[in-house]
Amino acid sequence: MATTRGHPPYFNIADPSFVIDSDEVLRAREETWYVRTNYGLAVLRYDEVAALLRDRRLKQGSAAWPAHHGVEGPFAEWWSKALLNLEGDDHARLRRLLNPVFAPKAISDMAPRFRALGNELIDAFADEGRCEFMSQFAEPYAARVIAILLGIPETEWEKIAEWGSDLGLSLSIAIREELPRIEAALEGLYGFADELIADRRREPKDDFVTRLVQAEQDEDRLSHDELRVSLVLLIFGGLDTTRNQLGLAMQTFLDRPDEWRRLAERPELAEGAVEEIMRLNPTVTWVTREAVEDFTFQGLEIAAGTTIHLFSQSAGTDPRVFENPGFDPEAERPRHFGFGGGRHHCIGHFVARMDMSEALRLLAQRLRDPHVDGEVKSLPRSGNTGPIELPIAFTAAPA
Repeated sequence: MATTRGHPPYFNIADPSFVIDSDEVLRAREETWYVRTNYGLAVLRYDEVAALLRDRRLKQGSAAWPAHHGVEGPFAEWWSKALLNLEGDDHARLRRLLNPVFAPKAISDMAPRFRALGNELIDAFADEGRCEFMSQFAEPYAARVIAILLGIPETEWEKIAEWGSDLGLSLSIAIREELPRIEAALEGLYGFADELIADRRREPKDDFVTRLVQAEQDEDRLSHDELRVSLVLLIFGGLDTTRNQLGLAMQTFLDRPDEWRRLAERPELAEGAVEEIMRLNPTVTWVTREAVEDFTFQGLEIAAGTTIHLFSQSAGTDPRVFENPGFDPEAERPRHFGFGGGRHHCIGHFVARMDMSEALRLLAQRLRDPHVDGEVKSLPRSGNTGPIELPIAFTAAPA
């Protein structure tokens, strides 16, 4: 929670009771563009977040996460090689090779399959008029989307989900205690990736893994190690974020039943709805950077090594930029930070935008008047957040 240690305010963002969109944070945003925290600085306003995301005096701040907790070994090694933690020429080269794999045309061709998947999952519980949304829709949808991208049988989704969730424990402050489970998941995912790579080299297919294996520019190719690291990152990054973001999307609409009805009547609003949800209720509520040199910003002296959390959720509702910050899928908005920004902008953002749009379109048309029907359990409202259990009831509409 917040305490006062002179000016500016101070927040303990490791406290499970800390809430990223609390009145305390919003009041602090009116007083100052930044606050101090137990993990360094936190930036609250849109213009400052936008500027610092592009500032070359900052680097990705998550690279030191294992070392911060005294973690060495296989996970720390994988983490250091993953695209999100690379800098300079290494980052530019790997991103240049991976970008074509995520080309909009290649992903758009999968839209009919995503729609079929969404209908299949809804069919399984629609007649009951209720479901536990996270386990019956959000998680299998996210995991099976990954299976579709990888070109593997969708029956593998539970194994993918288990490995991805266990590897996701690496983002917890309990990383040291969970390390055996994390490393077991990493070993499983590495083995899975090795088999996929070998299979696509023997027999190329029209799928994501084949495009990765064949990725080449100016006679430069991905090495086997880069391929397997990138595949593990895809599963790790795509599972939790999509699952959590779908849960947060449903919660956003549960609070806005008129908007849910409007989406059902006008499914073309799904893309705009995704952007509004990412602005107002993102699963990644802050983006972390680290100063690589001493510099001054807005009159504040920032020392090299300082951790800076850019509060994307707070920036997304800053009244200095958003005159009417409420939910409106038809509004023309400045770019939000739900997918980060700058040179570390999420490389898979087009996949996330499309698969969530397809899911929300179907859900709004088939689940009428949804409402909470039981106890909701959620992760803390900071860092990476989202519902754990979200029981809902609804009136089913025909497919």
